[in-house]
Parts: sequence; C-alpha cells; structure tokens
Amino acid sequence: EFMQASWDVEEVQAEGIQYLASFVEDKTAFPHLLTCTEVITLAMKVHTDSLDLQVEGCTLLLEILSQALEQGVTMDLDVSVASCLLHTVRKHSENEEFLSMLCTLLMMFSASEVAAENLRKVGIIPDLLSILRRFIHNDKICFSCCAVLWSLAVSEDNADQAVLASAVPVTSAVLQEHLHNGVVAEAACSALWALALQGCLTDSDYEPTAALLLDALRMNPERAVLVKNGCLALASLVRLSETAALAILLDSKGSGTELIKEEYHLHSHEPGVTEALCLLMNEMVQYDEVMLNMRSQKMEKLLSEIKFQFPFS
Repeated sequence: EFMQASWDVEEVQAEGIQYLASFVEDKTAFPHLLTCTEVITLAMKVHTDSLDLQVEGCTLLLEILSQALEQGVTMDLDVSVASCLLHTVRKHSENEEFLSMLCTLLMMFSASEVAAENLRKVGIIPDLLSILRRFIHNDKICFSCCAVLWSLAVSEDNADQAVLASAVPVTSAVLQEHLHNGVVAEAACSALWALALQGCLTDSDYEPTAALLLDALRMNPERAVLVKNGCLALASLVRLSETAALAILLDSKGSGTELIKEEYHLHSHEPGVTEALCLLMNEMVQYDEVMLNMRSQKMEKLLSEIKFQFPFS
C-alpha cells in the first residue's frame, strides 16, 4: 500500500523494494512475497531511468522466483507484468550486465506455460533476437535467451510463424559461436528443435542446420540432454526433407551413422537418448537411398542391440 500510494516517488519505490528484500531469508514470508511481483515490476516500469532501482527490483524478483522454483511453485506472470518487463528490456537494451540479469529473470518466468504465452503476447521475441545479435559473445545471455525462445516456440498454438522464422539464423549463429560451451549449445539445440517442429526452417536451412547440429553432438558427446534434443531436432529436419537425411550420411566431418552408433554406446543406459536416436533412424529410413546406405553401415545390428537393451520399452 505504501508503494502503491506514491508510484511517482522514486525514493518510496526504492525503500519499498529494499524493505521487501529484507524478508527474502525468512521462509515464512515467501507466500506473501509471491503476491508482490506485480508491485515490483510496476515500480521498475514507472522508474525505468533509475538503474539502481531496476537492479534492486530485478535482484528481488530473481530471489522470489528461485525460491518458487525450488518449492515447485509456478509463477504465472500476467500480461501487465510481462509488458513491464518488456518495457525494462527496451529501456536498457545496451546495458550488457543488467540485461544478463534480466534475461535470467525472463528464462525463469518462461518455465511457466502461462508466463511464456504472455511474454509471447507482448511481443518479446524480436527483442530477444536483437539482444542475441548484439551480445552473441555473452554465454549467459545466449543461454537465457535460447531457453526463453524454446519455451515460446514449443507452444502448440503458435501464431508467430514469421517472427519465429527470423529466430532460425540467430539461433544457428549462437550455436556456431558457442559449440564448445555445452550449456549454451544445449539451449540452442533445444531452441532449434522447437523451431523445426514449428516448420520455421526453409529448404536452404536444412543442410547447414543438420551439419551444425552434428557438430554440436561431436563437440559435446557426453551431454545427454544435448544429444537427445539435438537428435530430436535432426529428426524434425529429416521428416521435412531428404536433403537433411543425406546431409547426415554424407557430412564432411564424418558419417552421421557412425556418430549415431557412438552416441548410443555412450548413453546406452539413457532411455530418453536412445529413444531420440531411434526416432532419428526411423525418419531416415523413410527414404530408400538413405535406408540402403544405413543397411550397408550395419545399422540393423545396432537396432537389435537396442531392442535387447530395452525389451520392455
């Protein structure tokens, strides 16, 4: 009430946020802090010129969301809060350090389907892409933005086809830039999988994207989630085009079928990875020429091994 009575007074908003922050360590205060997100984001929107207030508000929101995620509580931010956050993103689009914090906040919010939908509604995707282009060297920003993109693109009912399509080259550039960084590469592979599922790639994208995903698998063979999502992305590409299937077979850096074998033997205890590999192979054998090649590579032997390993799946 103290904050709401004086929206225009920066000192009041700053003191209010600082006072609320003093309750973060008190676990009994958490349910009450959950009700304060709208007040905090509105204070940030009204006083966007004050970087100190923005940082303190963002830090408090991160604390509240971290506790919420730990306790399995979903934070369904509404459209007005999403709009406030977008306003803040635009106002401080050049401040790399603050944006890094803000993008982490957006990623945590986007874990909720309702929040992701509201972020999409207020039109945050072009802003995310602009941030990625400008700060492609920043692994923390790239990880957060790709994770948000995945949450926004994976929605079944997606009307932003043209906007999402513009995310393909940017996400590919992020993956290329951070191939050796498993955390970022994993998020970028997941985003590309969601974009492929939405049919956002064009004919000219299939071959280079398949090659890039294979590179990501080669560079990070031990990361189960990356391998799984990378294979699911490849399967989506192969479903759309034989060009992608041939690109996997004839990749200049080595046979994709050999890579599939290697990944299975590395993750043979992981049903999720194995299932993704099987899905990829199933899509590949839909093309006669590809199937003949896979037979010559003794892939039937691998399939028998998988069937033996997972007899009840």
